Amino acid sequence: MKMLSFVVRGKKLAEVRKPLPKLQPGWALLRVRLAGICNTDVEILRGYHGFRGTPGHEFVGEVVDIAGVSTAAKKRWVGKRVAGEINVACAAYGLRPVCDFCKRGLKTHCARRTVVGIVAHDGAFAEYLTLPLENLHIVPPNVSDEKAVFVEPLAAACQILDQVSIRAFSSAAVLGDGKLAQLIAMVLQAAGTRVILYGKHANKLALARSAGVATKRVRGDATDLTLVSETYRLVVEATGSPTGLALAQRMTEPRGTLVLKSTFDGAAPVETWPIVVKEITVVGSRCGPFAKAIALLRSGQADPVPLISRTFRLKDASAALAHAQKRGVMKVLLRNS
Repeated sequence: MKMLSFVVRGKKLAEVRKPLPKLQPGWALLRVRLAGICNTDVEILRGYHGFRGTPGHEFVGEVVDIAGVSTAAKKRWVGKRVAGEINVACAAYGLRPVCDFCKRGLKTHCARRTVVGIVAHDGAFAEYLTLPLENLHIVPPNVSDEKAVFVEPLAAACQILDQVSIRAFSSAAVLGDGKLAQLIAMVLQAAGTRVILYGKHANKLALARSAGVATKRVRGDATDLTLVSETYRLVVEATGSPTGLALAQRMTEPRGTLVLKSTFDGAAPVETWPIVVKEITVVGSRCGPFAKAIALLRSGQADPVPLISRTFRLKDASAALAHAQKRGVMKVLLRNS
C-alpha cells in the first residue's frame, strides 16, 4: 500500500506516493485526520533547518496500528483520536545510553532528537505518519478535530506558564496578531493576566477582541521604535518577523521579562545594549505541555476555531500553503479525506 505525501523540493511542495512507514517496537502508525499549516512550515520552504522531508507538525490523527505492545495496549489505543508531541527522544529509537538532557527529563532538548516535520522526521502533510506511543495524547470526545489540531501550538503557548511565574505579572503585552500570538493571549488571559495584544491587521485584532482580549493597533513599520510608547514588565514577542525583537525590547520595562516565541529563517537585527542596560530577563520559549493545552480545550477556556480561515483537501496542499501566505489569512488546515 502506498500513501499520498508531500515533500520539500527546492522552495516548493512536491506530491509523492510512497510506502507506509515501517513501525519500530513501541511506535504507532497514525492516519492524519487534520493538519495545520503554521509559520514554521512557510519558513521551512524558505530554508529553515534545511529540511527536505514531509513538513507539518500540527495535527490530529487516529491510531491505526502499534508495534511491539500487548493486546491490552492495542485495545486501549487503536481507533483513538490523538495529538502528538513532535520531539522524538533518543530512547524512542532504542539508542543507548540516553543523552544527558533525557536523563535530566528534558526530552524536548534531547541531543539526538528528531522533530516531526522539522528535523529528520516526516510530518503531517501526508496520509499517515509514525510516532512513539509515549508521544501520544488521547483527544477527549468533546474536543472536535478542528480544536484538536491546535493542541501543539496551544501547548507552545502554555509553555510560557511553565517558564514564567505568571502570577507575578498583573498585565502582559503580546506583540504580534498571528495565530500563535492569539493563542498566547488566550492562555495568558485564562491564567488570570490582563493581556494587551499589539498588531498591524484590523481583521486579526478583531478576532482577538471577539475572544475578549484587549488590542492595540500598530501602524507602520515595526522598525520604527517610536510607534509604541507603553512599556510592560512582561512582553511576549510572537510576530514571526525579524523586526519584532527590537520593538519588544523597547516595550520591556527595566528588570522586566521578555519571552521570545518567533522562529524564522535567517537572522534578526538586534542591539544587545537595551538588554544589558535595562537588565531584561530574556526567555526563549518553544514546545510545551500537551496535557495543559488539552485541558484548556476540554474546558472551553480556549477556543481556537475562529482562527480557522479555510480548509483544503490534502491533495491540494501546495495551494493551501500558498493561500496561508496571503495577507490577512489565519489558520489553514489540510483534511485527509
